[in-house]
Amino acid sequence: MFLSLLHIDTGEDPDRPRPGREWLRNLYRVHQRLCMAFPSDARKTGDPDFLAPFSPSDFGDKQVHVPRGEENGFLFRIEPSRSGQTNILVQSAVEPDWDYAFHNAGHFLASPTEVKHASMSFDDGQALRFRLVTNPTRKIDTKTGSDGAKRNGRRVPVPVDQLFPWLSKRAELLGFWVDEGSTAVQPGYAYFKKSPREKEESARLKSVCYDGVLNVIDPNLFKGAITSGIGPGKSFGFGLLSVAPVEST
Repeated sequence: MFLSLLHIDTGEDPDRPRPGREWLRNLYRVHQRLCMAFPSDARKTGDPDFLAPFSPSDFGDKQVHVPRGEENGFLFRIEPSRSGQTNILVQSAVEPDWDYAFHNAGHFLASPTEVKHASMSFDDGQALRFRLVTNPTRKIDTKTGSDGAKRNGRRVPVPVDQLFPWLSKRAELLGFWVDEGSTAVQPGYAYFKKSPREKEESARLKSVCYDGVLNVIDPNLFKGAITSGIGPGKSFGFGLLSVAPVEST
C-alpha cells in the first residue's frame, strides 16, 4: 500500500483568492481530482500534458469506483494539521501519479506531495494509535416480504450515545479491540454537493472522528479493515483507518 500526504494551499488572506480552500468545500471535486492520480495508460500516453477535458472513463484502471482492497482502490481523509494548514491523506493500492493529477491545478498545493510505502504487517496483540473518520449509520424499516425475502430499509445516523458501541461492534468483526475510556469520539458534519454543479446547495453527512489506541486481535482481519476501510461514504472521505506505533514513555 502507498500513503500520500497532500499539503493544500488554503491561503491566509481572506481578501485574496484562495482556490485551495474553495476546492476543499466541494467533496465531489476533491474526489474527482484524487481519481485523476490513476489515469489509464491510454489517457496518459495520448494526453501527457493533461490538456483534454476530464472524462471518467479515462481514469481508474481498476482503482476508481471499485471495492477497496489490497490491489484495488483508494481511501482518503481531509484533516487540519497542527500548523493550521489542511492536508489530505490518501491510501492507495497502487502508486498514484500526483504530478499528472495536479498538472493543471498546481495552485491547490502548498508544497510537493509526500508518498511512502505503508507496512501492512501486524502482530496479534499489537497496540497501535489510530484515527478513523467515518459516517456511522444504521438501517431502519427493514422488512421481510411475503416471499420471505428481506427488504432493505433506509439508513439513518447512529444516535450520539451509540457512537462508541457502533465502532466497538465493528472492531470485533474486523480483528481489533478498542477501549471506550481511551477513545475520543468527536461528532461533526461533512458538507458536500450532490453533483459537480457549483451553484447547487450543499448537503451534509454525519461525520465522527475516533482517536485512541487499539489492540490487534486477528492480524488478517485487521489488515482487511485497513485496506477496505470502515463504514459507508468512502467517496466523501470516510472510512480510512490510519494507524501508527504507540509512543513509548
